[in-house]
Amino acid sequence: MAHPQRISVERIARAMEVIDPVFLNTPQYVAESLGALLGCRLLVKVETVNPIRSFKGRGAELLCAGMEAGAQVVCASAGNFGQGMAFAARKRGLELTVFAATNANPLKVARMRALGAEVRLEGDDFDAAKQAARAYAEGAGARFVEDSRDVETAEGAGTIGLELLRWPEPLDALLVPLGNGALLAGVAHWVKAHSPRTEVIGVSAAGAPAMERSWRAGSLITTERAETIADGIAVRVPVPEALADLSGVVDEVILVDDEGLVKGMGLAHTHLGLVLEPSGVCGVAALLANPERFAGRLVASILCGGNLTPEQMIRWLATG
Repeated sequence: MAHPQRISVERIARAMEVIDPVFLNTPQYVAESLGALLGCRLLVKVETVNPIRSFKGRGAELLCAGMEAGAQVVCASAGNFGQGMAFAARKRGLELTVFAATNANPLKVARMRALGAEVRLEGDDFDAAKQAARAYAEGAGARFVEDSRDVETAEGAGTIGLELLRWPEPLDALLVPLGNGALLAGVAHWVKAHSPRTEVIGVSAAGAPAMERSWRAGSLITTERAETIADGIAVRVPVPEALADLSGVVDEVILVDDEGLVKGMGLAHTHLGLVLEPSGVCGVAALLANPERFAGRLVASILCGGNLTPEQMIRWLATG
C-alpha cells in the first residue's frame, strides 16, 4: 500500500543550515584493512566524534530549533536521543525531561543529566519508559516529542545521506541501523532520490525484530520482549509513522545476533581505533554474517553510536 511521504529532501538539504556544525560533516573514509577482512570495499561514516558520541544530535537540533525558549519538553530515550535533546535544549533554554528505562545505560543517563536534562527512570524497557513519558507530558501540559514520529528527527538524520553521497564513487550498498527508524528513513529518502541504484539496507537486532517484521509485513507487528545488548535499537513497539516512512525507499532489512555485534565491536576497535556500542556497529555485523552478498562491492556503513560504560568496554572489547 502506498503511503504519502512525510519526509522532504528539500528540508533535509535546508537542515544543514540549522543543525549545530559540531554534528555535521563527520569523517567518512574507506577502511582498508577492515574491508579486506570482510571481503568488500568498506566506506565508514563515523558519527561518534561529537559531544554526545552519536548521530542523534542532528535530528534533535532540527526538532528543537522550532521551539521557543522556556518551552517544557518531554521525551523518552535509551540514552542517545536524550543526550541529543539535552544538548539542543540547553542551547535554546528549553526545559527538558527525559524518561529512560530503569535498566538504562548508566553512562548515557549520567550524560543526559550533565547536559541539563531532568531524567526519570521508569519501566522495564524503552517502550515502557515511552509510555510513562507520554502520560507525564499529558499531565504536565508539556510537549511530548517522539524520536522517529516527529519528522524532524528523520530529516535531521537524513543529512548523513547527503554527506555520504559526496563520496566521488557511486555506492553499491548502504547499511543503516534500524531501531525506531528515523536514521534509516531520513538517509534512505535522500539516497534513493539522488542515487537510486544504491541498495539501502536496514539492520536490526535479532532479539528485537519488531521493526523488521513490520517492514516485511507492511503493517505494525509488536513483540512482547526486546532482548539484545543493542539498547539503541531494542524496540518492541514500532512507531506507525516511521514504518510508513520506510515504504518504497528500503530494499531489505537484515537481522544480526548479539554475537555478531560483539565481534563487530572488537573489529572496529582493532582496525579503526573506535569504541562503538552494539547498535552503532550493526553494519559491520551484517557484513560478517553475509560475506557473499557484499563481496567486492563498495559498501557504506554508518557507525552511529559510541556510548559504552567502562564495564561494557572491558566485557565486549576484550572478547570481541
